[in-house]
Amino acid sequence: MLTRIDHIGIACHDLDKTVEFYRATYGFEVHHSEINEEQGVREAMIKVNDASDGGATYLQLLEPTREDSAVGKWLAKNGEGVHHIAFGTADVDADSADIREKGVRVLYDEPRIGSMGSRITFLHPKDCHGVLTELVTAARSPREGGEEGSTEDH
Repeated sequence: MLTRIDHIGIACHDLDKTVEFYRATYGFEVHHSEINEEQGVREAMIKVNDASDGGATYLQLLEPTREDSAVGKWLAKNGEGVHHIAFGTADVDADSADIREKGVRVLYDEPRIGSMGSRITFLHPKDCHGVLTELVTAARSPREGGEEGSTEDH
């Protein structure tokens, strides 16, 4: 069951400049940053608020590290802006299987590792009214016996 909006992915040309905009304009701070070599992105997760299910809601700023990455291609075609929306779920495997049974194309056969150790998959935008949609299961916190972290990427 989907529990919250986990994050909204925003593609940008210059991550540092975009982070500074969100800091100066809204007072948001970076909660986590990393480079995801597999996906070809440098990212910053900006925490907006905590959620009632123990997770949080973030803005995920994405700068491609190479032109042939999915975000790089998207940015070249569309320019800066909203790239995707991600919903949090306790079980990305079960929810993606359920959604697939309803006729929505799930882009990965098996979930992949996303930001902060999360597990992720994507739903085809043509099946979601033009919106690239991500499902995210947060990594377990150290209190729960898992790795540190709380949400994903793209």
